[in-house]
Amino acid sequence: MAYTNIDDPSAYFQTALYTGNAGNQTITNDGNSDLQPDVVWIKSRTFTSVHLLQDSTRGDNGTVYYYLQPDSNAAEAVQTDGDGITSLNSDGFSLGFGNSNSWNQSGNTYVGWQWKANGGTTSSNTDGGVTSTVQVNQDAGFSIVTWTGDGGNETIGHGLGTTPQVIITKDRDSANNWNTYHHKTNDSAPYNYPVQLNLTVSASLATGSFGTSSSDINSNTFYLKYWYNYSGDMIAYCFAEKQGYSKFGKYVGNGSTNGSFIYTGFKPAWVMVKQSNTARNWQIFDNKRDGYNIDYMPRLKADTADAEVANSGASMDFVSNGFKLRTDQTGANQSGGTYIYMAFAENPFTTSTGIPTTAR
Repeated sequence: MAYTNIDDPSAYFQTALYTGNAGNQTITNDGNSDLQPDVVWIKSRTFTSVHLLQDSTRGDNGTVYYYLQPDSNAAEAVQTDGDGITSLNSDGFSLGFGNSNSWNQSGNTYVGWQWKANGGTTSSNTDGGVTSTVQVNQDAGFSIVTWTGDGGNETIGHGLGTTPQVIITKDRDSANNWNTYHHKTNDSAPYNYPVQLNLTVSASLATGSFGTSSSDINSNTFYLKYWYNYSGDMIAYCFAEKQGYSKFGKYVGNGSTNGSFIYTGFKPAWVMVKQSNTARNWQIFDNKRDGYNIDYMPRLKADTADAEVANSGASMDFVSNGFKLRTDQTGANQSGGTYIYMAFAENPFTTSTGIPTTAR
């Protein structure tokens, strides 16, 4: 039995906490493996400020990286020279001297979530109806895909070699939403029920948005209806489940502080949940901004610029093989509510050699 092919998830995902200094500084990861990130998603914890996301595919112009804002429909923007992320390093990233609330204001605390793709190395992909540029890590089930949209129905090659369960797309040129496919928004036709990362809205029927049948999202390509394939520069972040490292599923809340247990097959490092049957915030939890079980884990919301929300009661436990809800709050555990989630591992439940992990 293959328990996992990824014994150390920190080689592919890590969270870093830091305090701003309004000057140049380097953020170094503390996981078991060094991680040179290809996606960095930064959020201020203590101030209301926008989320900021950069990746190595879109690269840099000298020392200037382009960024997107996951909580906003805003187009891609260019940071001020010397501000923001100035380099993606062998085990973390460096920040410039700017005093922005969003990056590096003195005394402000921040979190940086980081994913590994392929070290910035891309390739051309002709599997779809349009040629895409793909940076892929098949071991981790993650690819960054860019292409030129033409405003028509289109298939796009993603490079994963297996069917993705989550696809997050964004028009880089204009103010359009982060249109998102999650394979559990609907049991029979999830491709017709997208969600938007920057909005609280529920998964709503939009026939053909990510296909007209389940085969339209497959091991080679995904499909976009014309209203999501905007004319101009497009990007997608594609995720496929990997046993012991990532899980993209759903659960039903019970409205109790002795809440639902969700089996992932690993001890989580990061979990994002969204109630899909009504309008709720996307809520993000991680293993660095918290204590130990029973846990009062603070929440950040992917769709708002709000500062971190400290919980007055317990919220969510990360255990050796999944996560356990400890809250009756509607954002994560409304009775009868249906929630989709994305989760990445700190440790697999059992390593490739059969050694079990333990809860915190």
